[in-house]
Amino acid sequence: MSTKDKILDAAERLFARDGFDGTSLRTITTEADVNLAAVNYHFKSKESLILELFARHLKPVAEQRKALLDEYLAGADDGPLELEPILTAFFRPVLQTGSRHLSENGMAVKCLMGRLYTSPQEFTSKLFDENFRETVKAFHSAIARAIPQLPAEVVMWRMHFMIGSMAHTLAAGTLLDLLSGGECDTQDMTQVERQLVAFAAAGLRAEVPKA
Repeated sequence: MSTKDKILDAAERLFARDGFDGTSLRTITTEADVNLAAVNYHFKSKESLILELFARHLKPVAEQRKALLDEYLAGADDGPLELEPILTAFFRPVLQTGSRHLSENGMAVKCLMGRLYTSPQEFTSKLFDENFRETVKAFHSAIARAIPQLPAEVVMWRMHFMIGSMAHTLAAGTLLDLLSGGECDTQDMTQVERQLVAFAAAGLRAEVPKA
């Protein structure tokens, strides 16, 4: 493994466990067993390290979401769309991120993705803009077709809450396993996806509250 990859993998584990502010470059170098000069050489700063760390995951997620949504839309007619396949296309790429990252960091990557949504840094906003702006527009349009009675503003609010539930599920790690006494298995991505899709679909279909 290259020195750069060792640093990125170490940073993934530490950021997932301790957060961005709670992790220093020196802690990362100790975890990666490299010297500080190596971090400075490859990344220049902690901010640059975080940006590159997320870039290697966010782009594939955005691309797979688009591919899954496009595949569904290509087989649909001109009428209202089904909501559940749209939500599956949105959730599945993120839930499977750790599985595609073939290293001991699989769980760390899931937690890290959750932290990105729940503890955004000012400089990470451009990551969302570059990777998710067009994706959000595409899914907003598809969801609006699936639930045409909802105003566009309400669709956006409910997508915001939908993303929040996904982020909490990712960031909370095994908390649900503990709280449920083992009845819920958050490592079973098929089950996590099924529950998230059902929860989000119900929320999106809910009656709009009267003013």
